[in-house]
Amino acid sequence: MTLLLPSADGGTRPYTPRQEPASFNASFAAGRASVGGALGGRAPLASRTVFAAAHVVADPYADTAPGAPAAVDWDATLAFRRHLWSHGLAVAEAMDTAQRGMGLDWAGAAELIRRSAAEAKAAGGRIACGAGTDQLPPGTAPLDAVRRAYEEQLALVEESGAQAILMASRALAAAARTPDDYLGVYAPLLRQAAGPVVLHWLGPMFDPALEGYWGSPDLDAATETFLQVVAEHPDKVDGVKISLLDAGREIELRRRLPEGVRCYTGDDFHYPELIEGDEQGFSHALLGIFDPLGPLAAQAVRALDTGDTKGFRELLDPTVELARHLFRTPTRFYKTGVVLLAWLAGHQSHFAMVGGLQSARSLPHLARAYELADGLGLFPDPALAEARMKSLLYVYGVHQ
Repeated sequence: MTLLLPSADGGTRPYTPRQEPASFNASFAAGRASVGGALGGRAPLASRTVFAAAHVVADPYADTAPGAPAAVDWDATLAFRRHLWSHGLAVAEAMDTAQRGMGLDWAGAAELIRRSAAEAKAAGGRIACGAGTDQLPPGTAPLDAVRRAYEEQLALVEESGAQAILMASRALAAAARTPDDYLGVYAPLLRQAAGPVVLHWLGPMFDPALEGYWGSPDLDAATETFLQVVAEHPDKVDGVKISLLDAGREIELRRRLPEGVRCYTGDDFHYPELIEGDEQGFSHALLGIFDPLGPLAAQAVRALDTGDTKGFRELLDPTVELARHLFRTPTRFYKTGVVLLAWLAGHQSHFAMVGGLQSARSLPHLARAYELADGLGLFPDPALAEARMKSLLYVYGVHQ
């Protein structure tokens, strides 16, 4: 059986879907059914700390519109987090992948943090949650208001029992004029944090409003400010998450971190070599691409746990083409491909997104995402994925 998939040139091409799932999906059903217990019987990953930044599942029956408060299907959203925990992965919650600032407002993110943190406690899974400033109204806010907004969100994350990730702030980027403005906001936050946090540097390719973060559009200068924040509070920084899609810069930066401070790669283009590392160190991971790659990524890191770097790369290297496709410019719309793959994989019953962002990518883009994911064996039930892709094609007018 072949499918006709639309091409970027306006035509179609035949594609023959795979018939059998890949071996790493063997425990899919058990993972989805696992509500509590020790990660569905799987031990946590050992050699690297690996967070998957998880998406939210929209409620397709809600009568809502872009710009309105998000309507979330909480049962499906929490079930997906149990799926990730069942494979030994940690969950990074209320991050960019969850459409934070792109459909999910602070009220929705706060509810997501509370619910997911409680679910993590019940399931025995690790969780870290994003704290930002997105409760502030549009427009430029004073620096002290930015700091207070951070403090409010940091307190909620800590009260939920989750580790905090201090996200990059659009409000801070708009208000800050010098590197000292960043130091003046982050220093008191770190001093009052109950435990070590993850500092997140999200590049403008993910969010154009973050251009010039850390006080300069010159990345060398920005790096110095970023490292100064870490160096002045090493006991309050568990690690840094670098999302600049620049492997060389990440490697240089991680070699300059104080002892005991981890580097979590957020580079969805170069993650295999960054996680493997070199003779001077390696990166842990906090990645949006590990949302669709969860089971496969976990198997790859388990190979690394045994010292099998060759097996690790053989599993993970072939996934880079899919990651580069999903995260192609404009990168911030990668969530559309992530949710498409979750629907095709059977993690949710529909292809609808918060804010209507299922329309943010073209049909040829979605078709190529399906083809690459199917080739990797990401779908536990290839026949279901094929049927769902066929239904999407039909809606767009591509009749088989």
